[in-house]
Amino acid sequence: MDIALLIKAAIMGIVEGLTEFLPISSTGHLILAGSLLGFDDDKAKVFDIAIQTGAIFAVILVYWQKIHSTIVALPRQPRARRLALNIAIGFLPAVVLGLLFGKFIKAHLFVPTVVASTFIIGGFIILWAERRPPGSVRVIHVDDMTPLDALKVGLAQCLAMVPGTSRSGATIIGGMLFGLSRQAATDFSFFLAIPTLIGAGAYSLYKERALLSVHDIPLFAVGLIFSFVSAWLCVRWLLRYISTHDFVPFAWYRIAFGIVVLATAWSGLVNWAA
Repeated sequence: MDIALLIKAAIMGIVEGLTEFLPISSTGHLILAGSLLGFDDDKAKVFDIAIQTGAIFAVILVYWQKIHSTIVALPRQPRARRLALNIAIGFLPAVVLGLLFGKFIKAHLFVPTVVASTFIIGGFIILWAERRPPGSVRVIHVDDMTPLDALKVGLAQCLAMVPGTSRSGATIIGGMLFGLSRQAATDFSFFLAIPTLIGAGAYSLYKERALLSVHDIPLFAVGLIFSFVSAWLCVRWLLRYISTHDFVPFAWYRIAFGIVVLATAWSGLVNWAA
């Protein structure tokens, strides 16, 4: 396979891994990077979704002790069963609404005005969420969430179907607005990402299987590996960051990036409808 194409796959993997779990929208960054690299055909769109699995493996590795202990304790520990149930409840809205509206969103909302607007609006929502009074936090640990909390976060996750919103941004900031601590919202966002992104990747590969061949394995393997490594570094950094910092810098970044989206669209540098 062409070395230049593998290098592009590596760059896209790094972009995916670094942006998937930050509240800044991996989709917008992948569209921009793909257009700049000339890596934006139909196969590239499948690639962008499939390499999310590499990022998810990073989350599984970072949270392996918690995941393992929860699975082992399922038969005998109500807290473990509640967490598993909450993840299932949070995952369900994305499945239902994704199947109902996925095609419409892909056909009509992948335009620069929508992407830029969601970037900028999301930035201001983060600023608002970070200014809430301390007394509004009622759930300190992810194990203390109720099924209703999980459903609310799951519905917030559905907002990420609109490009530029950010899945992690919608779930983390949504969770905070619903009364979760920053740590609990971040932890649940990561746990919820596991079935959501693996399911999206598997569904995309199955649906677009006619576009793919055995010769694409090296391309996807490189993307998965670089996505995994960069996501592992990013998740570990983010967990340390949120212990002493808020998300305000990401809010200003989103606002600035929204302006970049409009500038690149107006200049014709990036084809956001590709």
